[in-house]
Amino acid sequence: MKRLKEKSRKRRRRAHRVRAQIRGTAKRPRLSVFRSLKHIRVQLIDDDKGISLVSSSDQDIKEKKSGSEMAEAVGKKLAEKAAKKKITTVIFDRGPYAYHGRVKALAEGARAGGLKF
Repeated sequence: MKRLKEKSRKRRRRAHRVRAQIRGTAKRPRLSVFRSLKHIRVQLIDDDKGISLVSSSDQDIKEKKSGSEMAEAVGKKLAEKAAKKKITTVIFDRGPYAYHGRVKALAEGARAGGLKF
């Protein structure tokens, strides 16, 4: 039990360290990533108003793909939705996750879709 509490504490500290330097606005929202074992979700957040502007998830995509391919598709889907709301630049918030694997694929998909970091 102690090991799980320590792991959770370290995860919260990493996320706090990353988010302490990031602030999303309506003009340049924060692209926040949540990754679980099965799914990946992403949203654009305006921290000034405290609202989510656009969101996307792998559950929105009908095709079956591998983890990294699915994450890239989620990034492209988010970029499409953001383009409809005239959002072109964002601040990438990886949270407590390392920038590799599915998180990196999501970022590359969002860039391919037209978002600028």
